[in-house]
Amino acid sequence: MDLIIEMGTIDDVLLVDASTPEFEQQHTQQSITARLNAKTSLILVAKIKGLVVAYKIGYALSENVFYSWLGAVVPAYRQQGIATQLRVYQEQWAVNSGYSCINVKSMNRYPGMLQLLINSGYQIHGYQANEDDKYGENGKILFIKKLI
Repeated sequence: MDLIIEMGTIDDVLLVDASTPEFEQQHTQQSITARLNAKTSLILVAKIKGLVVAYKIGYALSENVFYSWLGAVVPAYRQQGIATQLRVYQEQWAVNSGYSCINVKSMNRYPGMLQLLINSGYQIHGYQANEDDKYGENGKILFIKKLI
């Protein structure tokens, strides 16, 4: 697998989102731009033979805290370590940019992501309940990883 990780664009993100069944509502150029507006941000993409197969987006919450907001891997390319490589690249970029920790949120309905975070040294830091959530699937689990 000839994987290349590089800076990407919102258009790259939207291409991957179109192939990602977990996202009930698709992100839009406007929604992503609004979230990243006036923040230091990073959009990473993973390419195989020129095809964008994954992405990871994050942005600064403060001068010390970076938030890993969104990420996805096209289903046909999962279980190949691509998400891990994107995570490692993002963490190294954050260290090099002076951040001391990374925050991320996930949900119980994404067990693969929960496992990836725990196995990668992220610690549970809190929980945000969702009032419409009877079974705990849509509440957000907050994770934090100290970088330095």
